[in-house]
Amino acid sequence: MAKPFDRRSFLARSAATAAGVVAAGSAGELLLSGTAGAVTNGKGRNGISTAKPVKGGTLVFGVDAEEQGFNPSTSKFDEVGVMYARTVFDPLTIITPNGGWAPYLAQSVTSNAEYTSWTITLRPNVVFHDGTPCDGAAMLLNFEAQAKAFITGLAWGPVLDNFQQTGPLSVVVNLKTPWVPFPYWLAGGIGGQVAYMMAPAMINSANGGTDNPIGTGPFKFVEWIPNDHFTANAFPGYWRSGYPYLNTITYKPIVDPNARSEALQSGSIDMMVTDTPQVIVLYRGQKKWSYIDDSGPVIGQPDMNCVMLNMAAAPFNNPDVRLAMAKSLSAEQYSRIIDLSIDAPSTGLFVPGTPYYSSSGFPTQDVSGAKSLVKKVQSQTGKPVSFTLTSTNGPEAIRAAQYMQQLFQNVGMKVTTAVVEQNDLINLALAGTYQALEWRQFGAVNPDLNYVFWSPTQVNTTGISINMARNTDPKVEAQLQIGRTSTDQSARIAAYQQVNELLAKDLPYIWNDRAVWAVISSPQTQNWNNPTTPTGAPAAGMIGGSIWPTQIWKS
Repeated sequence: MAKPFDRRSFLARSAATAAGVVAAGSAGELLLSGTAGAVTNGKGRNGISTAKPVKGGTLVFGVDAEEQGFNPSTSKFDEVGVMYARTVFDPLTIITPNGGWAPYLAQSVTSNAEYTSWTITLRPNVVFHDGTPCDGAAMLLNFEAQAKAFITGLAWGPVLDNFQQTGPLSVVVNLKTPWVPFPYWLAGGIGGQVAYMMAPAMINSANGGTDNPIGTGPFKFVEWIPNDHFTANAFPGYWRSGYPYLNTITYKPIVDPNARSEALQSGSIDMMVTDTPQVIVLYRGQKKWSYIDDSGPVIGQPDMNCVMLNMAAAPFNNPDVRLAMAKSLSAEQYSRIIDLSIDAPSTGLFVPGTPYYSSSGFPTQDVSGAKSLVKKVQSQTGKPVSFTLTSTNGPEAIRAAQYMQQLFQNVGMKVTTAVVEQNDLINLALAGTYQALEWRQFGAVNPDLNYVFWSPTQVNTTGISINMARNTDPKVEAQLQIGRTSTDQSARIAAYQQVNELLAKDLPYIWNDRAVWAVISSPQTQNWNNPTTPTGAPAAGMIGGSIWPTQIWKS
């Protein structure tokens, strides 16, 4: 299994093209029959409660990584960062169980007929934790700061024309080209950090307030001791009446998955998140614990475990070497041997049963074919095919890297393994100072959220690239533009199917299996998988390991 840079089966719904409609899903929506699929431990053990909530109490949540900061414009949020953000901030929109979206901190999000202009209007009488108003001026300041920042500027840069404050609570986002799925970027998942509104005092502080977040969220920041805990207390002025239920929430990073599990078993934490199959099997089906995982149908696409190749550097600038890599592995064997068949084998970005899924044509295992390609390259270059495969320092990640090292060496390659911290792995990928990385990515509620990771426009051959595989195929960009700009849902689906098939030819990623996330708690920790919209309608629960803290209570 890989570690992430992080970021789901439903039927197509035709686009809504009427101008100015406040749509819960609008042209970006796909429908599920019911809610997103999940494996749980049954009623009463699935993170959903219909009992009367109890106010008060403290929750300790064991998480798998630590963040580097909390400014949404400058920090790199993984699934843990999303939960920290939902604790002290609010996103402008929220994902619904059928894969659509609804307004959240925003009262409305509307577009013109061409989807080149979006008006965002905030709810009235919302204040930041420092007592200042969350209004149109504050939203404009946030958007302007995001556009200037590296991380969020990548989201705005390709399409932004300008921002205009048009009312006390409203800002218009004017775009160079249509952006049909834009509201999904405002939902605050992985890739959607533009969703979170910071207080002006936070933005204007010396370091952007990255160690002292000030938002509008259900909890107010109290303390952060890096690699030990992040604590926040209930905000008495929260705009959602009656929420939150908890008095205090503390996130405790415990990187080792086995140590995290032991902490839950001992009662030193109340709940945890994991993507480790060897831990998942300890809790799935065990009624002592409340449990949910996302191994069933998902909203959009799940995270995928893979080997990411640097296509801008030797030896993977050679397509024959990339093809030899793909032919060396069997996703079925990887799933069974490394991930206990918890993580299903993968041949592309999307899972079977979703409209985005297509038979990608990804190469199947062919050891003799891989050996022939390696010999061909060695004959052409006069030197062996050699590279370093880098992973994070978790025991499961090291085991997976060693397993793949053997398979690559079996076809004649010379492979060295290297181990780094998770943050260092991300930095290597961004800087392009790697050859092959054990990787997990691409979970998103809408594929457009991965635009910056797949687009050739985001490749910088001499510096940092957010397209970290550095694939420059112009045909990929053409299909991504259709996925972003077309108002025809069937055209957008076909475009992403084509992207999937193109990546199976370009081979920037050697697919292994889909990552499965699980959240597990003591039965006394209630309702953590049951968020609602501000109108009280159901919202999507756990997505990619991230849940909402707002509605959690303890019995």
